[in-house]
Amino acid sequence: MREFAENGGISDDLLAWYDKNARDLPWRVPPNSGHHANPYAIWLSEVMLQQTTVATVKAYFLKFRSLWPTVQDLAAANDADVMAAWAGLGYYARARNLLKCARVVTDDHNGQFPNTLDELLALPGIGPYTAAAISSIAFDNVATVVDGNVERVMARVFAHTEPLPKAKKTLTRLAANCTPSNRPGDYAQAVMDLGATICTPRNPKCDICHIQNHCKGLAQNIAHTLPAKTPKPPKPTRYGHVYLAQRNDGAWLLERRPEKGLLGGMLGWPGGAWGDAPSKTPPVQTKWHTLPDTVTHTFTHFHLVLTVHFGTVDHHVKPDIGDFVGSNAFDAKSLPTAMRKAYDAAISAKLVN
Repeated sequence: MREFAENGGISDDLLAWYDKNARDLPWRVPPNSGHHANPYAIWLSEVMLQQTTVATVKAYFLKFRSLWPTVQDLAAANDADVMAAWAGLGYYARARNLLKCARVVTDDHNGQFPNTLDELLALPGIGPYTAAAISSIAFDNVATVVDGNVERVMARVFAHTEPLPKAKKTLTRLAANCTPSNRPGDYAQAVMDLGATICTPRNPKCDICHIQNHCKGLAQNIAHTLPAKTPKPPKPTRYGHVYLAQRNDGAWLLERRPEKGLLGGMLGWPGGAWGDAPSKTPPVQTKWHTLPDTVTHTFTHFHLVLTVHFGTVDHHVKPDIGDFVGSNAFDAKSLPTAMRKAYDAAISAKLVN
């Protein structure tokens, strides 16, 4: 069996496969097109793709490129508009960093993304993976791009049985050894595509894999078990209350969450902190109707169970928390997913006029 890092065979085989099977994605340029990808498009897509599937990201990417075609356009955008356009993607710190980064690139780099890893890493919200992806894919520099797909391919090809996350350092080194100096950007995308379409987490399609003759995991009949992972502790459950107050003129009471923290900078329903035994903190005095069923949502580190309260108020009422948003400006789609679920529950309960 050929060793993965000894020669260019693996990269040659992967590039040959990629030339015929590259996924058609809106931020990419076709292989062998003679053009490099737009750095703005690569950066935007990579930030969106963090913890989010390609299928979900496509529509958001196209919406952002339509609203803000260049990094300068995004830098000049209103923060609230960007946060609203991001609603539903989750991990809202990404959207805040998106704006910070766009403004630094515009103000400090004349609207041009730098192409070196050190300069990219100095930008807000850009870590080692995103910096390597931009440098490699947009500028065709030799950089080691390692996401979950790449880790899986490396673990299987090398039959590396050390569990993640401890194995990350070794898998990154193996990935670096395999990255060719020729077409490194296409190669990075080829490995990711292989992991996404052939070398999948469950039921890998080893029989049609273009690099099966390089794969030690397949030879040892353990490819489907890799990468090994250290079991995660169970997620805790937190509880909270949300108060949906609608004024008699149709306006909704919304509160903008603090910039730092979960759902930072996003509009949502008032309700106080989440925890084991949250206190009830109605934002206005009115007759509140409590929905019989709770709303659940899962974040990265915990499950959330929300009790939803709905009430109507007169137009002269001044809330203790938040501000009323007129019915012509209110858009439930601009709410974070957990908040939108609460709204949908109130609609389903036929409490909302």
